[in-house]
Amino acid sequence: MRRPIETLFKAFFAALFLAVLPLAAPAQQAQSPRTILVLDASGSMWGQIDGKAKINIAQEVIRDLLRRLPEDQEIGLTVYGHRRKGDCADIETLIPPGTGNREQIAAAVQAIKPKGKTPLSAAVIKAAEDLKYTEEAATVILISDGRETCELDPCEVGRKLEEAGIGFTAHVIGFDVAKPQDRAELQCLAEATGGTFRTASSAEELAAALEVVAEPTPVSVAFAAVEKGSGRPIGDQLIWTLEHEGSTLIDTEPQENGFTRDLLPGKGRVEVMRPADEAVAQAAFSVGDQAMKVTLELPPLPPEITIEAPDRVGAGEVFPVRWQIRGGYVMGEKDRIAIAKPGAKAGEFVLYVYNSTMQGDALGVKAPVTPGSYELRYVSYDRNGHRVLASRKLEVEPVSASLDFKSPAPAGTRLDVQWEGPGDKDDFIAVAKPGAKVNEKVTFAFLLYSEGNDLVLKTPVTPGTYELRYVQNGNEKKILAAEPLVVEPVSASLDFRNPAPAGGKLEVQWEGPGDKDDFIAIAKPGAKANEKVTFTFLAYSEGNGLEVKIPTAPGTYELRYVQNGNEKKILASERLDVIPMTANLTAPDTAAPGSQIKVTWEGPGHRRDEIVIAKPGSDNVVSYAGVGEGSEVSLYAPTVKGDYEIRYVYGPLGKVLAKRPLKVE
Repeated sequence: MRRPIETLFKAFFAALFLAVLPLAAPAQQAQSPRTILVLDASGSMWGQIDGKAKINIAQEVIRDLLRRLPEDQEIGLTVYGHRRKGDCADIETLIPPGTGNREQIAAAVQAIKPKGKTPLSAAVIKAAEDLKYTEEAATVILISDGRETCELDPCEVGRKLEEAGIGFTAHVIGFDVAKPQDRAELQCLAEATGGTFRTASSAEELAAALEVVAEPTPVSVAFAAVEKGSGRPIGDQLIWTLEHEGSTLIDTEPQENGFTRDLLPGKGRVEVMRPADEAVAQAAFSVGDQAMKVTLELPPLPPEITIEAPDRVGAGEVFPVRWQIRGGYVMGEKDRIAIAKPGAKAGEFVLYVYNSTMQGDALGVKAPVTPGSYELRYVSYDRNGHRVLASRKLEVEPVSASLDFKSPAPAGTRLDVQWEGPGDKDDFIAVAKPGAKVNEKVTFAFLLYSEGNDLVLKTPVTPGTYELRYVQNGNEKKILAAEPLVVEPVSASLDFRNPAPAGGKLEVQWEGPGDKDDFIAIAKPGAKANEKVTFTFLAYSEGNGLEVKIPTAPGTYELRYVQNGNEKKILASERLDVIPMTANLTAPDTAAPGSQIKVTWEGPGHRRDEIVIAKPGSDNVVSYAGVGEGSEVSLYAPTVKGDYEIRYVYGPLGKVLAKRPLKVE
């Protein structure tokens, strides 16, 4: 009698787990190394087998298994991918290895909700470290349903753990792993550490070798099933029945493509059955004294593909699509999930996600922006063209949007917008001219940059009447909301000291819109708005004041307030004369110690400029005064007699522009 596939699956999964645990005989249990079970809780564990999620099957099997483990076997639990999406560091040892913790492990496994990626290599490393694998024997049992997705190479990790460990072993169970390259990756990790690799369709006692004590010596017999005509190995779940002389039923558990047994010389019969279509093949064989292989052929299995998705979605909405492939069909690189109009040809799409089906069995698809009835399809493509392998109906429903903002608004400034709508990160809020096409915009900002439902974008620099729009950005662009926006003129003014010394810094007081992207520039007379010699963004203003570097070449320039929006616009422009940077000092030649002296100066007059007294050749200032307003300062002569210098120091650069001697006597 055939058993339901879920029952079979749970039976062989338990057998696999038992096969790799070091619990073969009571005499060995005392020497059994401490063990950690590493369980895959990545998002793919929600994949289903015969209508039941893989994580639920694993939870049941592990719970039942824990009840049968010897109490003195130290075992722990490490899980990955169970807390966060897309995080390769999501690895946690939930239960440290020990005895008397079976109930804790069972409860922890039962509470797992798969979410994230598959950092299986890093998880094995963590488990090995928790077991102190460099100090004592340690065993890790990894259960994974997919390949490494976090950059580490499982083969290399296995080799390094084997080299550094003392009796370290990693047993690996490939749980519903479809791709040969993924199984090979898991197998390499196990074999590099001398461990056992089994897949979720192997026989019940995977690690148990056939114990034969009598002569003659058993020989290795390999059994395999291939597809008739192509010779391709069959990766579907298979039920093997093996009978051999001297034994009745030896093996009747699910395998994938085949298995190997050590058998005594004699006659036997093997039968394989594929539950997917109940196809059967059998063969008789005779075992001699040499290793041999028995190959059975099954007819190709027609593909069976199902698509899971919502029946109704909003226009432009990103919705989840899952698919399942059963049978001998191998996904092609150009397979796709497509949305088409009902009755359209296989190669006619409204939109599709190209090559995404190679990344797993689920993805997000964006619905068309135009409401209506569509078909969601799984489409293959090869040299014979497109083929629709599966389809289902999809209703796309209308969506709406609204905008809240302040109008009129100053030109070239930041506009705060409150929006309501589908909220896809690729949608955008745009400012356009009235009547402009949906893809024509003056300024815009993607909803990706929203904070909640708040978004900031710049108004145009040219005053006038515009439209503020919510634009849905999907297979086509669609305006979901449009409101009038009046943009008013703005002005600016500049206050600064003219002329200015070449190579210095010009202090500017400005008035204007004040956007942080606007800037104060020094340009040649008649130059375009984007042509400048030096400039400073208003983002660096202190209040309404900032400094701009003065050109090093003397001459006539323009100081400008430039509005920096969808285009650059000069709001204010003043003449600036740049003269050579010089200074002159008038002061007494001598002074009494500690007396007050007056110094008349000519120079740049920057607010940080100073008149100082110091010893010749020394940077140590004895007395100083800021230039302040006017052209005269008072400062005190040094109290110690001697020869000194009075200096004019240009503050922004610390440069001495003029000096004269002073004798204190």
